[in-house]
Amino acid sequence: MKLNELRAHELLPMIERQEVTVEEAVTETLDRIAAIDGIIKAYITVTGERALQRAKEADARLRKGEPPRPLEGLSVAIKDNICTKGVRTTGASRYLEDFIPPYDATVVERLEDAGAIVVGKTNMDEFAMGSSTENSAMFPTKNPWNLKRVPGGSSGGSAACVIAEEAVFSLGSDTGGSIRQPASFCGIVGLKPSYGLVSRYGLIGYASSMDQIGPMARDVKDCALILQAIAGYDQRDSQSYPNELPDYTGCLIPDIRNITVGVPKEFLDEGLSKTVKDAFMKALEKLEELGAKVVEVSLPHVRHALAAYYVISSAEASSNLARLDGVRYGYRAAGCEDSASMMAVSRGEGLGPEVKRRIVLGTYVLSEENHKKYFNEALKVRSLISQDFQEVFEMCDCLMGPTSPTVAFEAGEKTRNPLEMYLSDVYTVPPNLAGIPGISVPCGFDEEGMPIGLQIMAGQYDEATLLRVAYAFEQATDFHKGRPDTQKGAHESAGGGRSV
Repeated sequence: MKLNELRAHELLPMIERQEVTVEEAVTETLDRIAAIDGIIKAYITVTGERALQRAKEADARLRKGEPPRPLEGLSVAIKDNICTKGVRTTGASRYLEDFIPPYDATVVERLEDAGAIVVGKTNMDEFAMGSSTENSAMFPTKNPWNLKRVPGGSSGGSAACVIAEEAVFSLGSDTGGSIRQPASFCGIVGLKPSYGLVSRYGLIGYASSMDQIGPMARDVKDCALILQAIAGYDQRDSQSYPNELPDYTGCLIPDIRNITVGVPKEFLDEGLSKTVKDAFMKALEKLEELGAKVVEVSLPHVRHALAAYYVISSAEASSNLARLDGVRYGYRAAGCEDSASMMAVSRGEGLGPEVKRRIVLGTYVLSEENHKKYFNEALKVRSLISQDFQEVFEMCDCLMGPTSPTVAFEAGEKTRNPLEMYLSDVYTVPPNLAGIPGISVPCGFDEEGMPIGLQIMAGQYDEATLLRVAYAFEQATDFHKGRPDTQKGAHESAGGGRSV
């Protein structure tokens, strides 16, 4: 087995025992990117020279007898809305196509301090607004399981590169499902932590009251390892969780005999495909075999979640993206007569249609005549949804439902109808509104071999229970071991992201 095919917890002991060098591990990952990313197009920027230099430095420390760090030598891909010092961070937007941050995001600092090595920045929907990575201003990313299908979004590149073995793990961001939905579509594990558990410092803001960075990996144990490295208090994030954290890897106990699992009946309504529902019901049966108690529960206000989410997130996006004015950094239109026209033309030329749509919607709901009518009402709905979750978690240890109502759809299938695209996030949006953690783990395949994801949710800051249940299910099944045959299309194309 090649080194790039190993999971984090398999590769780490080999590096610790110096059976392989960090340079060898990173080189195999970069070779894989060179061989396959021309067709997958998961990366916007590949940091090959920088990564190899870091690998050589790590090997030099290990040869001196210094103890290996927790993530020593692991190749990580970073979603391109997370700032990396000296490496361009585009948000997959023409507006920031050549923007090079002068600082690292906190999560990047913590990963590199733990020994991980950044191999590149991954493609995404522009400014994280989308569910298919088709809204990228650079190029669309393809699903490694079927090149005609989307990888999900907005962290589509981060999901695709992990299942295509172009990185050991990746980071994504999740505002309404952007880690969990692409994890489901690509057959990997994606974890959205509780709001505030992981610092947002250095993340390009979309909807700041819901944005959260999280790990994407090939199994639950790897996700726990990464979460341990990136979670924790950061004074640079005003919403950062200040309390002591548990040992997340120590929570991975394949015993759930005292666990009560709630199934929200609202998650099994119309719109859920029969194939996904059948896989979900089989997953519940497996949990009952493992000793969990499965009960039906109700979240009566989640039927309004999608509407509330798009009002709140668009309003916050309108505010956050006001900083993109062409004055201080980013794209600036030429030939304008005054500053007002320069700002208007710059935004008109530099931003994509979906971003414009959400900015316009957000500005509308924040206007004086609509603020109370729409924005305030959406905030009330959000409070009711949070209350629903709190009441249910008094009876249950965790909740479970499908991650997405369908498997990955074909490219172009939903781009003409934004509302249909938005429905892809119908099950992932509620946890963001409530600030609770959610994880997607593989739970099956459809008749065409496309992965299906199971979403597990827990109370706020109860990632320990979330990981425990996810690990128990994963260890009792083989769905996480599936791998797509990405080689068959690799020779057809070349020229994915930019190399630096």
